[in-house]
Amino acid sequence: MLTILKILGALALFMYGMKVMSEGLQKMAGSQLRRVLGAATTNRVTGILTGAFITASIQSSTAATVMTVSFVNAGLLTLFQAITVIMGANIGTTLTAWIMSAGMSFSMATVSWPLLVIAIALTYAKSSAKKSGGEFLFGLAFMFLGLTFLKDNAAALDLGHNEAVKSFIVELNGGWYSTMLFLLVGGVLTFCVQSSAAVMAITMILCGQGALPMDAGIALVMGENIGTTITSNIAALTGNTQARRAAMAHLVFNVFGVIWVLIFFKYFLAMVYGIADYDPAMLPSAGKMSLVLATFHTSFNVCNVLILIWFVQYMEKLVCLIIPTREDGDGEDFKLRFISAGPLSTAELSMLEARKEIHNYAERTLRMYDMLSVLMRTEQMDEFSKTFARIEKYEQISDRMEIEIANYLDNVSDGRLSSETKAKIRAMLREIAEIESIGDSCFHIARTINHKHDSKEEFTESQNQRIEQMMKLTRTSIEHMIKILEGRRGTVDVNLSFNIENEINHYRSQLKSQNVIDISNNEYSYQLGVHYMDIVNECEKLADYVLNVVQSRTEIK
Repeated sequence: MLTILKILGALALFMYGMKVMSEGLQKMAGSQLRRVLGAATTNRVTGILTGAFITASIQSSTAATVMTVSFVNAGLLTLFQAITVIMGANIGTTLTAWIMSAGMSFSMATVSWPLLVIAIALTYAKSSAKKSGGEFLFGLAFMFLGLTFLKDNAAALDLGHNEAVKSFIVELNGGWYSTMLFLLVGGVLTFCVQSSAAVMAITMILCGQGALPMDAGIALVMGENIGTTITSNIAALTGNTQARRAAMAHLVFNVFGVIWVLIFFKYFLAMVYGIADYDPAMLPSAGKMSLVLATFHTSFNVCNVLILIWFVQYMEKLVCLIIPTREDGDGEDFKLRFISAGPLSTAELSMLEARKEIHNYAERTLRMYDMLSVLMRTEQMDEFSKTFARIEKYEQISDRMEIEIANYLDNVSDGRLSSETKAKIRAMLREIAEIESIGDSCFHIARTINHKHDSKEEFTESQNQRIEQMMKLTRTSIEHMIKILEGRRGTVDVNLSFNIENEINHYRSQLKSQNVIDISNNEYSYQLGVHYMDIVNECEKLADYVLNVVQSRTEIK
């Protein structure tokens, strides 16, 4: 029992090391990898090379695939580009198997201790890049230690000479039944532990001890390839149609590979055995067995890519048939477009999704603002009530969106973040608070119009013209804010927001003075003047909120 607990602890240490190592690498190169992913996917070959490079760099096919799905969701990658990147990610992830294969050949615990010393030293560095490098070395050291402890404690069980285990495997082994059973077990295990690397490590140890025949181990590896696709499909459930199609393409890719390998199983195994110089009739070492598994893993993914690289457009059509375009309705239901159920593997990706969602939030608020002009011009009671109800519904959605985005950012901030990233999250929290205030101002203007409508009084022609001019200026400020939120700072003059806000302030002061004169001259009633100035003042407040968003995004005080 104690040995079993030690094995579970070693497996936990190995998985934790993989996670920390991947996070450290992504922190060091997150923004650069994001630019590479967006730029280096001009054709299918560069897309595959990009996917392989990124996955090999961050040592996580799951992170690379989820990153790709989120980029499709955000509209930064087409479905065709995403499929090629996912293909490359399947090749890049084979590097992990080779690292583990090396760890099975000799003890890597001796390497871990110097790595831990260097990692501790780097954590005291002032540079965030060096600290992330220290985090990477910590993860690498933990992974090596976990792998060593896993191998040593599994050896203590001596499963290869356990008669009960041997008889059980003998009964299962042989024929399509056992192959399909181990394939299913590999898929389920990978889905449960959310780590194909961990299941691969267990497979290598079992095969190395002779507890598991090589063909059964290879069936487990094929199952791992399918099980690892489930994470990206879960992440895409809350995404748009294209994101779900990209995740489905990952599943289709691996399922197709498993099917054709099963058809040519004996011939493919013979090829792999020849490459690895492995003779099934001989009693190989643990290192040789792990080498065969790593060779199969690489051969499986490389051959699958070489076959499917010519059929990317047909894969695209297939996933479009599997997941047809869904109607999004009139846009008046509460639904986040870009944020997943939980934070992604890195703060970089999570913040990218949050920025896209904030941009979507601002565009929804602009639609709410445009309804005010419709409400101003509507005279029929039924149409007026319908438009007012729509504005009220949008205000409720605005409140919920603020809470959902804020909760998402709070979850992101729970991780290990640099001071720069924390500052960005604080700025984004301020942005959503100000956008929610814009929504509140829109609703306040709508209520003022409603009160005026109930009073049966009508604005004079000059009042309508002045309100229209004020609302036009305010809309211009919102439009400019949305351009800045879209990320076009290089092509958008930020100073224009300050100029528009100054113009609105000056115009509000002018209208305030003119209102006193008009009431004194009996141009309209005092009560109508109150409604009139309430709208003008609320527009000025709304413009202040807009400027606060711009300042927060551009860091201009």
